[in-house]
Amino acid sequence: MKKTTHSISFAAIVSLFFMWGFITCMNDILIPEFKEMFDLSYAASMFVQLCFFGAYFVGSLIYFIVSVTKGDPINKIGYKKGILAGLIVAAIGCALFYPASTLKMYGLFLAGLFVIGLGVTILQIAANPYVTILGEPEGASGRLNLSQAFNSLGTTLAPMLGGIMLAKLGDASHIHIPYLMLSGLFLLIALLIAVVPLPSFQNNDKIESGAAALKDKTLVLGIFAIFCYVGAEVCIGSSFINCSKELIPDIAEESTKIFLAFYWGGLMIGRFLGSLSLISYKNNFNKYGVMTLVAFGVFALLLGVTYFLHPNTFSPSTMLPYLIFIVINICAFIVGKSKFTQMIAIFSGVNIIFLICAMVVTGYSSIWLLLATGLFNSVMWGNIFSGAIANLGKYKAQGSSLLVMAIVGGALLPPLQGVVADGLTALQTYVDTHPESLTFLQGCHFGGYHYSYFIPILAYAYLIFFGIKDEKLSKTNE
Repeated sequence: MKKTTHSISFAAIVSLFFMWGFITCMNDILIPEFKEMFDLSYAASMFVQLCFFGAYFVGSLIYFIVSVTKGDPINKIGYKKGILAGLIVAAIGCALFYPASTLKMYGLFLAGLFVIGLGVTILQIAANPYVTILGEPEGASGRLNLSQAFNSLGTTLAPMLGGIMLAKLGDASHIHIPYLMLSGLFLLIALLIAVVPLPSFQNNDKIESGAAALKDKTLVLGIFAIFCYVGAEVCIGSSFINCSKELIPDIAEESTKIFLAFYWGGLMIGRFLGSLSLISYKNNFNKYGVMTLVAFGVFALLLGVTYFLHPNTFSPSTMLPYLIFIVINICAFIVGKSKFTQMIAIFSGVNIIFLICAMVVTGYSSIWLLLATGLFNSVMWGNIFSGAIANLGKYKAQGSSLLVMAIVGGALLPPLQGVVADGLTALQTYVDTHPESLTFLQGCHFGGYHYSYFIPILAYAYLIFFGIKDEKLSKTNE
């Protein structure tokens, strides 16, 4: 296979990572829109994530069962057909937004999100391993990191572009229009994949029946770690807009979406740094110097793109405090010494500190602290995933499907946080309307989401445990 063909194939596959990043982060915009459109509670609005990420669990579970009883489906039909199937299913899910919008049925919107989630699940199962084998083995991790960076680019642009599209429409009842555009884009990419000559790879390893991968302790711990990481990350992203409105009632809708874009942009910055931290340098001065320059360069690029999209409402100077958190992020890389397990524990610990502080303070200070957690979520997925399957040998494919299944954390923890937020809102209302009772709570601001962030704090606490435990297991297996 010629190198140029690999380059064309890789470029086509990278577009998939961008698309499922974009469509995933669009959920964060849908949540406040649906809450207003259907007069939903916080918990009910989080059904958006329940249905989307629940599809990961259902789709991966079905795939896992089939793989251990009948053989690996992707291996049988080929990566190309698997990718095409995922794109078509995602396009169908997006198209369901048209009848849902016409009939004004929240349930049908949720059905569309579930179908989109199934399509993205198929893409995840097919595209992630395909990227690692599309080229020389020594470049596998670099290709995957680059693909994940484009995934983060999609999550960063979604709040800004999605927000602009909805603002132009001026009415949430037309929310199907951008999704019809996305449906057409999925089909267009499917056409591109169909005509691009993708190299064919065949895995002849026998997939034995049973769940032998679960005998590995690190994998079992890793499954819960993926559950907690995705759940915590989605909790913060999903609640960010509504929480911002609670903390600063007069904040502009457009501003909340710009802040949200930088939350997801933090993952992109952190993933670039994580990739650079694994490269060999002459000395640490060169290493961290390059990392600093790249971090500030990507940040400057984000500022430029945001200003281009919002020239009349966005001032780049308002985001300058973000540089403080970038510096803290680089310092965390230095302390972690690029060791996977240490990075998981350190980054989780930093996010716990940020979230505790975010609950103690109010206003923009709280918003900045929530925003900064994106930088420290960045390397979690890759570090947890690679560490969890490191000792599985021929059972890596089976273990990988179980880890993808654990993405269901993004479906379960956000609604749980929503239930807590509803309870806190009810308590706030009671305290405000009954000053004669619960006098010791007078003057307290519970808001809705402000104190509900102990849910992701618990998730990050487990990740600290996983990082420490995985380090001990790794030394035992050496």
